[in-house]
Amino acid sequence: MGADPTPTAVHPDLSRLLPVREIHAEPAALASPRGQAVLARFPGAEVVEVASHWQIPTLHGNAGNVDRWVRVKSETLVLGVKKSLSARPNGRSANWIAPSTANGCAMACAYCYVPRRKGYANPITVFTNIEQITGYLRRHAARQGPKPQADECDPGSWVYDIGENSDCSVDALVSDNVADLVATFRDLPAAKASFATKFVNRQLLDLDPQGRTRIRFSVMPEADARVLDVRTSRVGERIAAVDDFVAAGYEVHLNLSPVVLRDGWEVDWTQLLQRLDDELSPEAKAQAAAEVIMLTHNRELHEVNLGWHPRAEELLWRPDLQQPKRSQNGQWNVRYRNDVKRAGLDRLQTLIARWTPWLRVRYAF
Repeated sequence: MGADPTPTAVHPDLSRLLPVREIHAEPAALASPRGQAVLARFPGAEVVEVASHWQIPTLHGNAGNVDRWVRVKSETLVLGVKKSLSARPNGRSANWIAPSTANGCAMACAYCYVPRRKGYANPITVFTNIEQITGYLRRHAARQGPKPQADECDPGSWVYDIGENSDCSVDALVSDNVADLVATFRDLPAAKASFATKFVNRQLLDLDPQGRTRIRFSVMPEADARVLDVRTSRVGERIAAVDDFVAAGYEVHLNLSPVVLRDGWEVDWTQLLQRLDDELSPEAKAQAAAEVIMLTHNRELHEVNLGWHPRAEELLWRPDLQQPKRSQNGQWNVRYRNDVKRAGLDRLQTLIARWTPWLRVRYAF
């Protein structure tokens, strides 16, 4: 892994989603085999050497980028070296958050939390020291040993989220990091990779995960997705992909996320659940589980969105229903009031029990 002896075929969506014109690169990342392989996918891009992938003045903290929000995501890449390798305990969606092999995204979901850390722009940063990252994961998984008992993450495997700060399906357009991660977990009998996605990349069907990678397709009513899920695959396309990914050896779960409370939300979620019940195969239903995640927002992101996508804030920014709350990482976010959130979760779980009784809810928050 990491040597890139044979270039991966270029995905047909690459030029549409990522017409990259500029690549900011740390020297060590640029000189690495993985960095060179990324450059080969974007032969016309200008390369700009930078001292640190975190300190690029034209990107990070540059308020002038707000009106170029989507353009920056599509035309800019960053190559860096992941300096600190650690697996953080999680306990909700996964047992561990794996060290990132990428940060940022080419898509532009209006509620995404990643740009809160970077400020005004979060194009994809590819970490090129993939062999160090996969080696760390192998050693970490070996130290854990067999999982002693089932938990809400998985009954028998330690689950590692490999896409906390990016969308792995899109990352796989840019580099072979995701392919290397899938291959790594294929060989770890007590560990399993997991990532959520809103993009259907059918090249992932060829990676032979052998049940050791869980892909979580995020779905929401089309009426919400058309406004909030900018540059993603349509919800219907994600649903249509589930059976194919199950057949290819993935464990496929669903993220009902984010749940946005608005007039008519119950009707639209009912229709979505009925569609899942109608379209998914018995094989997909038998292994399915869901995470239900109510909307979390942020005042700073609200201000950014007003500069490029104010229509989204009509759905996301609801001071009459929301309250501030400190997140696990210490940031102050905005979430639905406790009573509003509880009522919404109860109602959605009632709908799930009614229309998709086969869909086990792993957790809801």
